[in-house]
Amino acid sequence: MMRNIKADLYRYGKQTSILLGFKEPGFRYMYFLRKAAVHKKRSFLGLFFHFIVRRLSHKYGFQIPVSTSIGEGFYIGHFGTIVINEKATIGKNCNIAHNITIGQANRGKLKGVPTIGDMVWIGTGAVIVGNITIANNVLIAPNAYVNFDVPEGSIVLGNPAKIINRDNPTLGYINNILS
Repeated sequence: MMRNIKADLYRYGKQTSILLGFKEPGFRYMYFLRKAAVHKKRSFLGLFFHFIVRRLSHKYGFQIPVSTSIGEGFYIGHFGTIVINEKATIGKNCNIAHNITIGQANRGKLKGVPTIGDMVWIGTGAVIVGNITIANNVLIAPNAYVNFDVPEGSIVLGNPAKIINRDNPTLGYINNILS
């Protein structure tokens, strides 16, 4: 867990001090979310960390359940409405912006939740729904609606979304990765 927290912290301007990192709402939220995830909810520390996560959820508009599987180096660029389904899986070193939804489709052939790979950048207002897989090194442009599998090394833009293949599409977008 400490590796995840350090990797998250480093994404915010190569920060190494947790106290200074608390100035960043995205890091503060993820710190307490990760702490709450490792403690039993009925323990004293579990209750404490769950309480803090709940307070920060209301303060910042983040709706990311404690049980969500999120890899190290997760970066929240801005605080504002962020909704992620608890069954979604997000890989390492992913960036998300505000007003995004990573949600569940409740019917049809895509019934289920997304799996998002490593090094994925998700822009403002993007919606990702259904039992789909977003591969590694993908850039999802602002306001894109994604309900289909996306291959590695792609840019997804528009509504309805279109895939554009690019070499290293997240270069310059995903920075400060802890090696």
